[in-house]
Amino acid sequence: MGGVMLSTLMAAQALGQGQRLDLVQTFRDGGFMMYPLAFFAIAGAIIIVWKFIDLQIKGARTRAILAETDQLLAEHRIQEAIRQCQESKAPAAAILLAGLRRHQEGTDRVMKAIENAGLIELASLERGLVWLATLANVAPLTGFLGTVIGMIQAFQAIELAGEVEATTVAGGIKVALITTASGLTIAIPINIAHNYFVTQIDRQVIEMEESAQKMIDALHEIEAKTRTV
Repeated sequence: MGGVMLSTLMAAQALGQGQRLDLVQTFRDGGFMMYPLAFFAIAGAIIIVWKFIDLQIKGARTRAILAETDQLLAEHRIQEAIRQCQESKAPAAAILLAGLRRHQEGTDRVMKAIENAGLIELASLERGLVWLATLANVAPLTGFLGTVIGMIQAFQAIELAGEVEATTVAGGIKVALITTASGLTIAIPINIAHNYFVTQIDRQVIEMEESAQKMIDALHEIEAKTRTV
């Protein structure tokens, strides 16, 4: 029994080593275009992890400050709402703070301040997306460039050999297929991640817009009560 387990373990280890060697050999067979593709893959992975963590943190902070501000404004505690927004690092806090600081200047000034602050915070939320979009576009194009290079190598091999044989063109065709597959393999998950982040940002923007509208309504209510007193 022990001998069977040992042989199974050794076979699995050999298989794992063989797979690693196959990946390394495939990378080498892809030619020099595999190096920029590897760079794109590493850069894309780093940006995706960073952006995911960044949006999760900002999303949690946004939900917290929106709930606190809505509650304070419902109780007509404007100054406390301003202090909460000043202490928060959430993108929504800067937007609400811009409006709250002008709550005595009229609705138009409040809305304009919210709009301007919103544009700034939206740019902050979208930071990094342009790099993902660029990588998603450049990776397959680089792979297709490798395809062209591989086909050129195949035709050059035919020209030098003077005849067409499978072994003559195999190297160039292998380069073409490997680089194309690598480019698409890199671009697809990056594109999926990019669209996911866009969806998350849109959701946060909608939440901030709803809270800003609640703030304006609360300020109208406070102003109306002040006039009647």
